[in-house]
Amino acid sequence: MSLRQAFAAALLGLAALGAQATAANGVDWTTPAEAAHFRTTPSYADTMAYLQRLQRAAPGLIHLATFGSTPEGRPMTVVIASGDGTFDPGAARAAGKPVVLVQAGIHPGEIEGKDAGLMLLRDIAVTGKYPHLLDHLVLVYIPVFNVDGHENASPYHRINQNGPASMGFRAQSQYLNLNRDYVKADAPEMLAWLALWQHWLPDFLIDVHTTDGADYQYDLTWYTEDPHKLDPVIEAWQHHAIIDEAIPAYEKRGHLASIYLEFKDGRDPRKGIVNFGSGPRFSTGYAALQDRPALLIETHMLKPYANRVRATYDLVELMLEQIDRHPAALSTATARADADTVARANDPRARVPLTFEADPRSTPYRLKGYAFTLSRSDISSSPWIRYDPGEPRTYDIANWNGLRPALSITPPAAYAVPPQWTVIIARLDAHGIRYTRLDRAVATRAEAYQLDAPAWASKPFEGHLMLRSFSLHAASRELTLPAGTVIVPLDQRGANVAIELLEPQAPDSLLQWGYLGAIFEAKEYGEPRVVEKLARAMLAKDPALKAEFERKLRDDPAFAADPGARLQFFFERSPWYAAQRVGAYPVMRLDAAQLRRLPVTSTP
Repeated sequence: MSLRQAFAAALLGLAALGAQATAANGVDWTTPAEAAHFRTTPSYADTMAYLQRLQRAAPGLIHLATFGSTPEGRPMTVVIASGDGTFDPGAARAAGKPVVLVQAGIHPGEIEGKDAGLMLLRDIAVTGKYPHLLDHLVLVYIPVFNVDGHENASPYHRINQNGPASMGFRAQSQYLNLNRDYVKADAPEMLAWLALWQHWLPDFLIDVHTTDGADYQYDLTWYTEDPHKLDPVIEAWQHHAIIDEAIPAYEKRGHLASIYLEFKDGRDPRKGIVNFGSGPRFSTGYAALQDRPALLIETHMLKPYANRVRATYDLVELMLEQIDRHPAALSTATARADADTVARANDPRARVPLTFEADPRSTPYRLKGYAFTLSRSDISSSPWIRYDPGEPRTYDIANWNGLRPALSITPPAAYAVPPQWTVIIARLDAHGIRYTRLDRAVATRAEAYQLDAPAWASKPFEGHLMLRSFSLHAASRELTLPAGTVIVPLDQRGANVAIELLEPQAPDSLLQWGYLGAIFEAKEYGEPRVVEKLARAMLAKDPALKAEFERKLRDDPAFAADPGARLQFFFERSPWYAAQRVGAYPVMRLDAAQLRRLPVTSTP
């Protein structure tokens, strides 16, 4: 038996010992998963029953609360745990205690975080294994984020995964993937989560998942957002706490960990790894918008469930231990990042990246994988990779995980959203973005976007036909902002979220998710007999237009063969079409001088 196999056996032994967990008074605190030897994971009712037992046993340390309701009517439960009963965010701030949000079951088939959380809370609250782990921080723990998906359990939900016997479903009951919903916030569960976030304003987020993909030796991979997406103080804290401290300590416990492994070619790991493309629609990307560090945990799908739970338990415990030892380092970093975002509003040279691209420079990475064979499949007629877990292999591969900013913008001093655009305003409310409203109509100058040539996705994604591309032209113009217009200043800590929602080119903007598609639709049209007459008048008056029309007839056979397109050519260049303002983006950008000239506004 190899050293690593021996350690794996030892970890399984630890899991078995955990099934005999007792408190000092002799009460059996075996969790449901431990009692089942990790063959199964408990129902939501059994999970809640165990947590309620913990709360009764340690009411000064553990507090359960409901923070929302699912579409199928199930309560969403959060556990607040604190060494001295600090169960209120104001009290936590006053005591200088950072708040750590740990969430499990956003994808309920990937449920290690729930069972590890029950074990860790027990060992903090009643068995005395970690009695001081929460002395200097407050833990906000969501055992199951996607409760409806958790209860929609089946042995057939995750074909790639090794246990437990029955697993929850990836989407919630409206078939929405919550880990694509952070910015657009369609799901009731996400609206509840956003309210919880704003209530506690966590300093650090841990989101627990199970990977799909390749086979390799690691029992756990992890991901943090690229430094270019983070305030420098957040990146510095994150690098030190996770990379310098927690991961080495984790490996000293006998685990093997790697950065997140997204292979350039899933059929051949030797071709290297790339960034999986996280963005604000994901948990860690949203935390980055909020100036918060975040850790994505991905246990390896093919390791036994007991190993995966223990891997999660150990890394979460080590992160809490690191923060509890140095609470001020985290609190100071997040406060500084918030202040930096607010101060940026007064810097006319500031640039904010909206999109990112792969850094063309790779770095070497040593992959601890397995031997594999590649063969041509007679079923799929494509390469078929088969791993041999009995033969560990090390591969030196290229790592293209690094990103760099692609498209950046200069943020305005404020955005102006006319009151009729309630779909936009509702999302500002959901994210806790501060704004005021104009008490009366105001004439001003503002920067406006004109959007043209939209191209839409051919099939839905998360219930939306997304806008894939468009052209954009920005121009300053005189306009009147009606009474009730929402003014969103960017001297607020939520400025990055406002930018992501409202800048058209941001990948998770409301425009790109398809909420504002009506702006591209002409509502009035010209009868062919009328436009025939209009076209002749336009051709007679404008030689340049005549030349453009003849050139298009010559160069575009499809256009030349389409009578409607030929007439539409003239209608779209007429004042009757221009008056409809097709493609006029409804959100305006105000500079600092324009913002100062606005009259005193009311709060919403």
